Amino acid sequence: MSKELPFIVLCVEEYKHKKGMTGKDVIDLFNRYSVCEYIQAFYEALHTTGINYIIDDIDSYIRARQTA
Repeated sequence: MSKELPFIVLCVEEYKHKKGMTGKDVIDLFNRYSVCEYIQAFYEALHTTGINYIIDDIDSYIRARQTA
């Protein structure tokens, strides 16, 4: 198991909790915008930050991909 996988699971669970979404809805959203790949690519920087920063960063990433 990669070191990134538990962190991705944490991000999914925290995002679900903060946004009041179901796990399936978060996974669908993350898959649509390749969020898990983003988290994996930037793991080294993201895992050193707080969860509120991570949620905001994911939201910014999704917004940027929606307008692209």
